[in-house]
This record gives sequence, structure tokens and C-alpha cells, in this order.
Amino acid sequence: MKIAVIGGAGYIGSHVTRELLDFGSEVFVYDNLSSGLRQNLFKEASFTQGDILDVQKLDEFLGSVKPVGIVHLAALKAAGESMTQPEKYSVHNITGSLNILNGASKHGVKYIVFSSSAAVYGNPKYLPMDEKHPTEPENYYGYTKLAIEQYLHWYGKLRGIKYAALRYFNAAGYDIKGRISGLEQNPANLIPIVMEVAAGKRASVDVFGNDYETKDGTGVRDYIHVNDLAIAHRMAFDKLQESDSFMLNLGVNSGNSVLEVIKATERISGKKVNYKITGRRAGDPAVVLANPAYAKDFLNWQAKYSDLDTLLSTTWRIYEKL
Repeated sequence: MKIAVIGGAGYIGSHVTRELLDFGSEVFVYDNLSSGLRQNLFKEASFTQGDILDVQKLDEFLGSVKPVGIVHLAALKAAGESMTQPEKYSVHNITGSLNILNGASKHGVKYIVFSSSAAVYGNPKYLPMDEKHPTEPENYYGYTKLAIEQYLHWYGKLRGIKYAALRYFNAAGYDIKGRISGLEQNPANLIPIVMEVAAGKRASVDVFGNDYETKDGTGVRDYIHVNDLAIAHRMAFDKLQESDSFMLNLGVNSGNSVLEVIKATERISGKKVNYKITGRRAGDPAVVLANPAYAKDFLNWQAKYSDLDTLLSTTWRIYEKL
């Protein structure tokens, strides 16, 4: 199958590209390299440098490739920044996605696999969170993901494009086989920040609150290995050929606290990870856990690499070279 991976030079996109290539897809990467990296590209996949806001360039790309499917991973993703710069997120995430949808409609794309987020749910009303959980985003980033899901629904209805909206929880880890080594630029997520401290690139990590009702007082999150995510994208394309559009969670229903991540990183790296306790961040729930039962039942997908040691050891293998 010809698949265009939009955002394919990024952290998740490069893993998805590798997975699709490994299973025989013809892959075409489109990325503006604002956060993606050339070292995350593979010679087996063609590459076009372009922005989803450049309607003409995007149209030329889709027109020349004529993909059967698109993986849409191109987005800004810093939740905090989205609350202070909503205009920026409106343009990049919503307008950019509409450009992709319009291009897909024009050029006869049959399938879209969309990188959505657990941020669409907002604060948990119950745990673990399943797909029936209310969607009440706490930040504008989460709202943009929910809005794009709704646009996909309408384009599916009106243009017959089938889609899979994959709601990630917390992506982490690096390629099990060590084939991807590009580090995230200016990371905002816990694990890469902890790794930068262990590698000596950063002095310490801020722990936002230690007075939650959890086993050690720090927030607990559901982490999923990026290889498990990539496998789900490949399986989603297979499923779309025989089913209607769908939306599902990708997580493991097993959480790790901030301090657990720090202590496990120290054990795996053999390095001291300095941290300081600061105040809670507004809108941060104590615990976020996914219910992935639907992904298992419907997609026959189950995480294989998402235990904490695998998440951290595959990441440290890259960061220890800093």
C-alpha cells in the first residue's frame, strides 16, 4: 500500500514509518523538519520537505504520490503552550489538518490514521478511561485533537474517507532494535527530561507536586512504548480495509509515578537523577490510566514493549551517548 506519513521525521512518525516499511508498505514522508530530524529518515522512504500550511506544496505532494492512505502526525503538542498561544495551535493543528483532509478528498485517499490523544478526555471521571469516557479537554491542545476527530467524522460521511483516530496516552521509549536515534528537541514530557538529567544535559527535573493521593504522592501516568504505537498504526490500516471508521485508546492500564520513573532511571543508567519538588500544575490529575480493552478486542492489538524497564532502557541507550 502507498502510505504518506505526514510528520514522518518526528519521534513517533519515524517509528511508524519504520514499522510500515518493515511490513512492505511504500512510504512517502512529508515533514517540515520543525521538530522532525533528517537522521530519523530512512533511505527506503522518499522524503519531501514541506509544511501542512503550504497548501500548494501539500497538494503537489499528494498529487504526485497519490497515496491510498495517510498517517497524520503533524501537530504542535505542548499542552501548556496551547493555553497561552491558542492562535498558534488553531492554525497549525486545525487549519493544517483541514488542509490535509481537503487534499485527501481531492486526490482520492481512502484511509487516514490520525494521531489523537488522551487529552481529549480531560480530567478522569473514572479510571481506567475507556472510549465512552466524556470528552471534556482541559487544555486547548486536547480540544484541537477532538475537533480534528469531528472533522474526520464529517469527511468520512461526506467524502467516504475511512479513518482511525488513535488516542495515545503517554508515548515513550525508543526503537527496540536501535534503528532510530534522533532525540526530541526541547522535550516537555517526563521521561526525556529525566534522561537529560541522567546524561548531564540538564541539572534537575521538576516534580510537580508530591501530595497527590498516590503511593508516593507524585502523579501516575500510563506509558506506552512507541514501538507498540507504531504497530497499532500498521494494524489500523489493515483493519480499515475490512471495517468502518473507528476510534480507540492506546495505553496499557498500568501506571508509573514520577518518582518511580526517576528511581528506575537511576537504576538502569547508573546515574544520579537530581530532582526538586515544586507546586502542582493546574489541571494535572493524580492518576491517568487507559482502558485498552477495545483495542484488544477490535484490533487484536496488545502492548508488548510497554513495561517500565523496556521503556527506560531503550531510551537510555540513545541518551547515554550525549
